Amino acid sequence: MANQEEQFKKVVAHAKEYGYVVQSSEIYDGLSAVYDYSHNGVELKNNIREYWWKAMVQFHENIVGIDAAILMHPTTWKASGHVDAFNDPLIDNKDSKKRYRADVLIEDYAEKLLQKAQKEIEKAAQRFGEAFDEEQYKSTNPRVLGYLTERDQVLTRMAKSLENNDLADVKALIDELEITCPVSGSKNWTEVKQFNLMFGTKLGADAETAMDLYLRPETAQGIFVNFLNVQKSGRMKIPFGIAQTGKAFRNEIVARQFIFRMREFEQMEMQFFIRPGEQMKWYDIWKKRRMAWHLSLGMGAENYRFHKHEKLAHYADAASDIEFNFPFGFKELEGIHSRTDFDLSSHEKFSGKKLQFFDPELNESYVPYVIETSIGLDRMFLAIFSNSLMDETLEDQSVRTVLKLPAILAPVKAAILPLVKKDGLPEIAHQIIADLKFDFNVIYDDKDAIGRRYRRQDAVGTPFCITVDHQTLEDQTVTIRHRDSMEQNRVRIDALKNIIAQEVSISSWLKKMQEAL
Repeated sequence: MANQEEQFKKVVAHAKEYGYVVQSSEIYDGLSAVYDYSHNGVELKNNIREYWWKAMVQFHENIVGIDAAILMHPTTWKASGHVDAFNDPLIDNKDSKKRYRADVLIEDYAEKLLQKAQKEIEKAAQRFGEAFDEEQYKSTNPRVLGYLTERDQVLTRMAKSLENNDLADVKALIDELEITCPVSGSKNWTEVKQFNLMFGTKLGADAETAMDLYLRPETAQGIFVNFLNVQKSGRMKIPFGIAQTGKAFRNEIVARQFIFRMREFEQMEMQFFIRPGEQMKWYDIWKKRRMAWHLSLGMGAENYRFHKHEKLAHYADAASDIEFNFPFGFKELEGIHSRTDFDLSSHEKFSGKKLQFFDPELNESYVPYVIETSIGLDRMFLAIFSNSLMDETLEDQSVRTVLKLPAILAPVKAAILPLVKKDGLPEIAHQIIADLKFDFNVIYDDKDAIGRRYRRQDAVGTPFCITVDHQTLEDQTVTIRHRDSMEQNRVRIDALKNIIAQEVSISSWLKKMQEAL
């Protein structure tokens, strides 16, 4: 746990030092759980969004995109269930005065049980070698079986209590498990209460006649209310999807863990409209497709896992999360949900407008069912950034800090470095930038010795450093250095574009995803 905390502190500090993420309004001591993306951060964020968009919209003939407004008619949120049911169960520790989500406290307890079981399994695997049968061991070893059984019982009971809005039993479960406050270590808890997460605002200049509105807590409803517009104007046939990225707002009382849980955040969502009765087929297809997208970035299959929901939302008949191994453990990164026909049917009821599709093959009209994929852009940013940051001990025992971002996502693709600031080398470096800037984000760097510049670009995450030296004057070649391997090659200036493109072209990365499907 201590190592995880130290690594997380390094992530936060590195993000600030190298221009990725900073506290919002920092000169005024900041605003809790609100962050700004700095000059490198905005590039990384844009690149993640573009990679998702191209994989989701451009890659599929039957998926289109929209950009719905943040402000929506207030009845939208009544129809969606947010006014009545968009709550978090919160609990306060009387000694530390800290507030927590009760379900997160219980889930963290359950995660520790899983980690204990995993340690026992890993020990046994080392002991028995190739003959080890993990499934048999999990089902027969009393200690492992005890951990896993207790975990299932805890999560099942919590899910049932939350579904029934039995907050007294949620509190009883926390007491029975003897869960302590992470800050004070005490078990002196208040009762569990529900708290609505929506931000209220006003529309209109006159306070007396202004309409009460909400900042949207999710982007999905903008897709549902535009279903018919898109279907008709785009002449879309089922199955088809509508994708959207954009800001959402939640009045998180327990915002924490840097940009993992914020009050203002960005979502990347796609709602896929299907025939009723086909939801399980498409649910499985989209689970596979979304995991393939994640794995295409090369961050290690061991860092991902599916987590099936025990407690289903009121609109769902199946739900799974793709969880990622953050510095603070496995947490939700993306949700895949089978939302049935709840959303469109509810908007039909509240609006009085028919939101149906006439299926010419079946010769009938119906309210489509929906499969949702929803990923937090900020969480994806944190997953990539934290996974990429590492300290490497080199052959000479020196240590370099390197940010091994997937090359397709790196803010700057190449840094052009003149060996010295004279003899015509800066002029050649600037000419290389002038040639490459049409295709890639590249920068010029002439400050400090060449070795220090390499280290600085390693820490920023730049995949290539291109050094212009005196030999360049003679034969039009430069040294290109690869961030991850630190290998250096001599290449012609006119070959640079192709070399960089091979590593950062979006098509080659999307082909990896297709191969995994």
